Amino acid sequence: MSSFDPSASQPTPPTASERHPLRFHIAHAHLASPFGDAWFALKAEAFARFFGTPTFLLTQTAIVTVWVLINVVGLVKFDVYPFILLNLAFSLQSAYAAPLILLAQTRQADRDKAAAIADAQHREALAHAAELRETQMAEQTAQLSALLRQNTELTETTRQLSERIEMLTREMHQKLVEAKG
Repeated sequence: MSSFDPSASQPTPPTASERHPLRFHIAHAHLASPFGDAWFALKAEAFARFFGTPTFLLTQTAIVTVWVLINVVGLVKFDVYPFILLNLAFSLQSAYAAPLILLAQTRQADRDKAAAIADAQHREALAHAAELRETQMAEQTAQLSALLRQNTELTETTRQLSERIEMLTREMHQKLVEAKG
């Protein structure tokens, strides 16, 4: 018969940092703010993000339309056809927008890669935890099987002893009845 030790397969409980839902992302926290945390960095990222919005496109279309109308039919014509000043403004806008957008895309790719790595680490930790649970369940199943086997043996021993006691009781009763009679 083997003895059962319930504390033998008990794992140590995880610490608070091991239970934190974003624990795999902490190593990549420096990528959270793509341009840094300075005022300029925050404004540059907001500006780069604004370029792809419908608000920007509609506002730019409205400004260009008003610009062209003023210079074609307006009383004041400060940039006549072929709208060289407007082209200069677009060139200047492109000169600043393209690098900001590329920088934002590069940093977003870095954040995506960091998130993918963190997610992979999380999946590995989940797989490891599942394997650990499987191992513990197998150990517990083996322990339960051993306990069931021991219980069956004890039940059989108890049955045999009960039969033996019953037999001895009959023998004693029979001897007592013979001795009196």
